Amino acid sequence: MVTETPVDVDFIALCRQVSGTHPDKASQHHFPWFGYPGYPESDLVMNTKVITPLAVKAAKPKPQRYEIPDAGARGLYLVVQPSGSKSWAHRYPFNGERRKDTLGSASDLTLAAARRLVAEARHQLEQGIDPAAHRRAAHATAVEMAERHETDSVEALAALFIERHAKKRRTWQQTEDTFRRLILPQWRGRTVHDIRRRDVIELVEGIATDRPYMANRTLATLSKFFGWCVARDILEVSPASGIDQPGQETARERVLSDDELRRLWLAAGDPPEGSFGLMVKLLLLLGQRRGEVAGMRWSEIGDDRIWRLSGARTKNGKSHQVPLASPAWSLIQAQPRFVDSDFVLTLDGRRPIIGFGRAKRRLSGKAGIAADSWRLHDLRRTCASGLQRLGVRAEVIERCLNHISGIYRGVSGTYQRDLLIEETTAALERWADTSSSSSPASPRRS
Repeated sequence: MVTETPVDVDFIALCRQVSGTHPDKASQHHFPWFGYPGYPESDLVMNTKVITPLAVKAAKPKPQRYEIPDAGARGLYLVVQPSGSKSWAHRYPFNGERRKDTLGSASDLTLAAARRLVAEARHQLEQGIDPAAHRRAAHATAVEMAERHETDSVEALAALFIERHAKKRRTWQQTEDTFRRLILPQWRGRTVHDIRRRDVIELVEGIATDRPYMANRTLATLSKFFGWCVARDILEVSPASGIDQPGQETARERVLSDDELRRLWLAAGDPPEGSFGLMVKLLLLLGQRRGEVAGMRWSEIGDDRIWRLSGARTKNGKSHQVPLASPAWSLIQAQPRFVDSDFVLTLDGRRPIIGFGRAKRRLSGKAGIAADSWRLHDLRRTCASGLQRLGVRAEVIERCLNHISGIYRGVSGTYQRDLLIEETTAALERWADTSSSSSPASPRRS
């Protein structure tokens, strides 16, 4: 009878010996690589088994860092640190070298997710792509996109555009208002690189359904904004270029009737209307532009009852003198004044009055006039029409409004320097007497 003697075979050592006999490295990656040189092998790696989520949770720290290979995904290792922290690593050969790609913390990345990443990495290896290098590049792109999202967001660049470009113009508050009310609510959180022509078209056409004039102004604002981005190499092409105006504009001829003026004057005198009510009355009495009246300063008003605007404050860049008719002077002098503030019409003393849309709708309701049937600029046209009805000469009306047309253009405008103060004063006094006749303080003269 033959006696059988048990023989213990060190399979791992045998695999290493067999692997070492192969001169070509291409065949060596089929034999698992267990651990790092210089560390005790028994402490670095455990026998290959299919790892389970329970095994991941149960893995305990040892005095030295060790790895548990997963037979369920070739090249996947659970790395356990002496501190107890655990992570996933993928070991693979690439271009004859063994490489390692740390996939993430085991507390953030499940076993199933780690296996999926390894499967994707194996697919990349088959295509000759280094998975670790690919992940680093993807991470760098994500970081760059995140930084770009922070600096190139529509809201961040809009604020920069207003501060560095729009504020050089006297209409900058209108630009700011357009962004705040119409653009940012639709595009907040997006970068300018995300905005396409279709986005611009959808935005302005949506506005044009009931506000064609505002839609055109919004498109003009966006054209300037994106052009500014192109000039600073933020964008290569403006998504607003070549887009037709969405709204059909017609020259307005709206003039408020005498009855509408009476109701509007009474509504504007309601104490809760405050500075906005005063602005509406001054627009009607003086016929000046909305931005000029809203930005009225105490330093511009002289004791001689003349309101002097510099060229920087007027639309045509020409300095202008406006005689303050008695009702206008009385209204301004009765206006409370903020300490250390130069603004006549202000809510906080720091800036001129704003928020015309909401205040106009409220005032229209009190006056019984449809809010969308008139604009604040119609008061300027109403003033001009009223002066004409009173028989005021055309050149005097133009001096009152600081309007340049055929009478003061070209050579005539160059040499015609007479400000016609006496004539404009008389004209605005007559108009103030007529337009404010519903005010108890300003009875109609016979």
